[in-house]
Amino acid sequence: MRISALSLRSQKTKLAVVGLAGLTALGAITYARQGITAIPGPADTRIIQPAAGFADLVEAVRPAVVNISARNIETVGLAPFDQHRGSGPQNRFEFNGSPQMRQFMERFFNQQMPDQSQRRPESRSLGSGFIVDSSGLVVTNHHVIKGAQDIEVILDDGRTLEASVRGVDPRTDLALLEVHSEQPLPQVRFGDSDSARVGDWVIAIGNPFGLGGTTTSGIVSARGRDLRDGPYVDYIQIDAPINRGNSGGPLFNHEGEVIGINTAIFSPNGGSVGIGFAIPSAQAETVINQLRETGSVARSWLGVEIQPVTQELADGLGLSEPTGALISRVSPNSPAERSELKPGDVILEFNQREVKKMRDLPRMVAQAQTGSDAAITVWRDGTQMNVTAQLEPMAGTRQALASGNDAHEGARLGLKLSNLDAADREAAGLDDAGVRIEAVDPDGAAAREGLRSGDIILKVGPENVRTADDVIAAVRALQSEGKKRPVVLLVQRGGDRQFVAVRTG
Repeated sequence: MRISALSLRSQKTKLAVVGLAGLTALGAITYARQGITAIPGPADTRIIQPAAGFADLVEAVRPAVVNISARNIETVGLAPFDQHRGSGPQNRFEFNGSPQMRQFMERFFNQQMPDQSQRRPESRSLGSGFIVDSSGLVVTNHHVIKGAQDIEVILDDGRTLEASVRGVDPRTDLALLEVHSEQPLPQVRFGDSDSARVGDWVIAIGNPFGLGGTTTSGIVSARGRDLRDGPYVDYIQIDAPINRGNSGGPLFNHEGEVIGINTAIFSPNGGSVGIGFAIPSAQAETVINQLRETGSVARSWLGVEIQPVTQELADGLGLSEPTGALISRVSPNSPAERSELKPGDVILEFNQREVKKMRDLPRMVAQAQTGSDAAITVWRDGTQMNVTAQLEPMAGTRQALASGNDAHEGARLGLKLSNLDAADREAAGLDDAGVRIEAVDPDGAAAREGLRSGDIILKVGPENVRTADDVIAAVRALQSEGKKRPVVLLVQRGGDRQFVAVRTG
């Protein structure tokens, strides 16, 4: 099972990513409430379905749903990681004909396409979004607009508006765009996703396959789904058909409120099979609010490594049921280390909220206010006790840009960087080093060497790097030597590592 972007660019995906949620709106949407009809079933089962359909609801909310077109310029050809895979002699062609024909092909293509690595064809990513403020704030998925040079928002009435990025949060795949219009724009508002029950009717509106405003309906199939893409989202599963291009589109309840942002589908064939996933509005709202106010997201950090409490562990620890998050390690120089928390503690409550399972805790900590004192209830040696820990900002939640004002003229790599958290390092198989490339300037020095968003920088010259500031400092140090030579980076992509020389001068 794989996760991939739900856009027209992703034609080979098996599991597609689609959505994001909107923020609060200035006005409520009103429409005729749907009637329902009870249909008798076997064994006193009654099937409830709408009697009049969803036409009034769709008519009211559809004007606030938009299509999004993002233009990307991609570097193709002989990027470093494409040139040097494998071992032994490296050939660009695998040809089973005669040696003479092989030599002709290699000589012909080497002569005819010497600059192929610098060709940048244009492509477009199509997705969906929705307006959450009449002044022109639009919510969509981060992956819909990631790396885009130009973004267009197409309104339901056919108008096309240029959009700028107000802020993004890759960890939850959310983005907030801004457009300008002479007239106030239609808008929708968030609803309470926590009150949505399995079996409730839901309506999805979006831009599947670039067809434009398309409405589908279904029910909530399950709650709290874990797609193993990070600890910050518990997805709503739905059976309303969504496909590539629905990314970022809203999921409405029967009141016309956004309770989810369509984000992923499970699919063995690339199309909808009735298993879709949406980011709950309760989890997206705090992210969108921060993007609206500051353009970025600040998350709190406690500094513990945790594991699930199994029935066997619960029995051994004297707990009546397997619940909470078991601390396996306390990070050095962390808020947890400065508190009374210890390995072996089971965190049962965080700020008066029950920690039912391990995944609950990272989300609770991340949403808590930085600098605040967190009240934590733990199980230790057969008894409950209360601990207080002062939360600190999580490293990497404010991104550093290794160009422009953040580094002098000679050190422009053309990279946007972010720090890795513990989950990122574990997923990448890293211990302590590593800084993620969030975006690459298509006209920058790094792009010319084939570096991509998602690559991880492990070293700059001889220095291991752990933060974006480390990268900037190391580049500055090399440039201060006065020698106009390339900066050598050790970069990891997937399971491969390779040294790349970037000439910045």
